[in-house]
Amino acid sequence: MTTSGALQGIRVLDLSRMLPGPYCSMILADHGAEVIAIEDRRFLADGLFFSDLNRNKRHMTLNLKAPQGLEIFMRLAKSADVVLEGFRPGVVERLKVDYQTLSRDNPRLVYCSISGYGQTGPYAQRPGHDVNYLSVAGVLGLIGEKGRPPSIPGVQIADIAGGAMNAAIGILLALYARERSGRGQYIDISMTDGMVGFLSLPYFFARAEGRPQRAADTLLSHRFACYNTYETADGRYLALGAVENRFWSTLCDHLGRPDYGPLQYDEERREEIIAYLRRTFASKSLAVWEEELGGLDSCFGGVRTMEEVLDHPLFLAREMVHSYRDDNGDVRHGFGVPVKLSDTPGSIRTRPTAFGAATASVLAELGYDEAEIRRLSAAGVV
Repeated sequence: MTTSGALQGIRVLDLSRMLPGPYCSMILADHGAEVIAIEDRRFLADGLFFSDLNRNKRHMTLNLKAPQGLEIFMRLAKSADVVLEGFRPGVVERLKVDYQTLSRDNPRLVYCSISGYGQTGPYAQRPGHDVNYLSVAGVLGLIGEKGRPPSIPGVQIADIAGGAMNAAIGILLALYARERSGRGQYIDISMTDGMVGFLSLPYFFARAEGRPQRAADTLLSHRFACYNTYETADGRYLALGAVENRFWSTLCDHLGRPDYGPLQYDEERREEIIAYLRRTFASKSLAVWEEELGGLDSCFGGVRTMEEVLDHPLFLAREMVHSYRDDNGDVRHGFGVPVKLSDTPGSIRTRPTAFGAATASVLAELGYDEAEIRRLSAAGVV
């Protein structure tokens, strides 16, 4: 086993900001890629620098609108394997750091653009955020209570699953293809495209059941007792996911209602069964139910808070929570590497870097001396 990571030797230049792009490059960095995150220091005032996403990376400041800044980036891009950006379509062309320009000097370059609605199509120039991509893709309309407005998830699904993860997949595919062709290629990632793909199962159920899928009224969203959430005596919640009848029947037997086993998807009795389980689960605390059901071969889980996750034995055992000290000596928590490879595992080698912390060292590697670096800083280039 090696600790260098599967992507050792791959250099990534990340021009993106906020969440989707930096999360993608964090995935690559966790698995050994050398990632240089590049931002203009004027963006620091926005307060949107998510330092946790910059573990295992170096971060430098660079003003691409300044001729000297563009020259520095071009020198970096000549030896890069991947360039990642998340601007609105057309911006990189105006900055002269687009794929067509960079690939002339570096034909092996893999270039990935993440945007809300893609580089083409009628929505290409439309601004947006996670909730907008979810809504346009039809996903938001399936989230929430029946008969009430859609609920905005507390996590950024489109940004991460539709953007960051699809971008990471696309980059890995392009790097693999490069091994055979010798050439890089361009990757167009639309976060909204990624969310449309999440409709696969709802679309299947709509055809199978012959009726539209609506929020909190589908086989996998509150319509039946076996796939539902229930309040416990202490105001906490428990989630059931007993889709297969063997799991559902096991639970019904345990609760003293074996007659409900064959009625799992009975339309006429479903509200009766849901009401029974609501009364039943409301009779004991979540901790008691977890102790009672823990050894049962059924599908359930307590609804955890984020604070509880940080101290949960499952995630501690899976190394999905780690602690480190920041620059002030305070203990901070971070999340581990979810993709676990046996021979080339990912790892957390360096803690999150400060904004622009590697600017001087990157420039020095390019041959700039200390006096030149000071002049570039004074001129606002870095």
